[in-house]
Amino acid sequence: MTHDHDLVLRPTEAQTAAALAPPPGRTGGDLVVEALRGLGATTVFGLPGQHALALFDAVGRSGLRLVGLRTENNAGFAADGYGRLTGTAVPLLLSTGPGALMSLPALAEAAAASAPVLAISSQVPSPGLGGGRRGHLHELRDQAASFRDVVKSVHQARTPSQIPSVIAEAWESALTVPFGPVWVEIPEDVLRAETVIPQVTGMDATPHELAPRPELTALAAHWLSNASRPVIIAGGGVIRADAAGKLKQLAERLNAPVVTTFGGKGAFPWNHPLSLRSWLEDRHTTDFLEDADVVLVVGSGLGELSSNYHTFFPTGRVVQIEADLGKLESNHPALGIHADARLALQALLETVTERVDPDAPQRVASLLAAVSARLATQDVTLEQDLLTAIRAALPPRSPSFWDMTVLGYWAWSAFDPKHPNTMHSAQGAGGLGYAFPAALGAAVAEPDTPVLAVSGDGGAMYSIADLATARQHDLDVTWLIVDDGGYGILREYGCATGTELTRPDFAALAASFGVPATVTTPQTLRADLGQALKTPGPSVVVLAATLKMFAPTHL
Repeated sequence: MTHDHDLVLRPTEAQTAAALAPPPGRTGGDLVVEALRGLGATTVFGLPGQHALALFDAVGRSGLRLVGLRTENNAGFAADGYGRLTGTAVPLLLSTGPGALMSLPALAEAAAASAPVLAISSQVPSPGLGGGRRGHLHELRDQAASFRDVVKSVHQARTPSQIPSVIAEAWESALTVPFGPVWVEIPEDVLRAETVIPQVTGMDATPHELAPRPELTALAAHWLSNASRPVIIAGGGVIRADAAGKLKQLAERLNAPVVTTFGGKGAFPWNHPLSLRSWLEDRHTTDFLEDADVVLVVGSGLGELSSNYHTFFPTGRVVQIEADLGKLESNHPALGIHADARLALQALLETVTERVDPDAPQRVASLLAAVSARLATQDVTLEQDLLTAIRAALPPRSPSFWDMTVLGYWAWSAFDPKHPNTMHSAQGAGGLGYAFPAALGAAVAEPDTPVLAVSGDGGAMYSIADLATARQHDLDVTWLIVDDGGYGILREYGCATGTELTRPDFAALAASFGVPATVTTPQTLRADLGQALKTPGPSVVVLAATLKMFAPTHL
């Protein structure tokens, strides 16, 4: 008797092999791309070079969007900006030797700011590795060694079969708190060799959670609930953990004033009755923090800028929640809680008791009044008016990126970001040229939102070439260049040598890239900047002004 299933034709061994065989022409570069897509990547940044051509060819055959910038450093900054806004790992594709090394300043900033950049670099062909010294173009004695002390982790693939696992391992590292840049290195011959490995599927990379130890949060909750004058210092870890809401709940339950670090801008509402804002470079704020009997530090290492240049010496108990183990108690003895800020704040919310303190808002108001009174004795009305004009012109949810320039230094203390994760700067590592390329990356991440970049003329020259990138991809970034003819912030530090610069006509230079430009004044900045931000695509606004800093209080 014949049954229907007896008539089913079983595939032959040859047919099965043919079905599993990869399409012809696939290379190690395709394995990289397939792994990235399997992990959820949609966009990559970078620029091609000789040893990385197989990788870029594979990107061209894929559905990945390539945003190519004009220098590797700017590509790294763009990936950083994209990563800060999205919280996802961002592939940065680089070539060997000089191309790779050009990314180091950007990766240093990503490391300092915990931005999840996934740098993938080619290497010289395999015979030149391990001291082979074949004299290949771009050859370095040990390329990975140049990055090992900068990035969070280093990963190397030496055969095609290692590529998917290495990419997954690096992706997981970048997104396990504390976030950070990671380095992947693959030799040129491995990238361009045809592969028999089937198409990469089923990729999985699960970042590890970092939960607090319950006995520590229980003790911290006890201290905070029974404190007389608790205060909270909120750092960038609150932003990265998307924990601003939990921070606000905790502050209100404890009636504890909150000051945000420069990396934590937006972690707490600027005009909240408990908001000390961000005046950390002010002795009145330092005194206020020193007077607290319990200081809760969340997501900050209390480094140089966050401690008013190490002049902050707490007199009460300190509780420090920090995901980066190396930063835990690195500056002050504390009850150190090694944890993700969101998980730790949730644990505290579950254990603290409500604390009544009707005087807390008045103490906050008195502190802010003292800061204003100090500034009123200085001739800094122009600088304050410029920040007011920028705030009025910038839509509330638009991201802003600030370079290491006088107005950026002011913004750290005095600019209201309106919302979490909308204000970013290079104050982590402190290199020039961050704002504009990072803003380009943000515009790629949020294409329907205008983005602002603020630079001085010195910093602008680091990234001027990427006006071409802004035009090529029609990115909605308005670039405010404050032109004072030199390195203004270094002049403020008293340096007269090498700080005066011959600079171009920025408006004419922008026009040569096909980017509209406006020359503005302090009186017309609000209107001109507002119009530029409303106009789709890239634009430049040039303000000729010599600014000065408020007087330091740490000297």
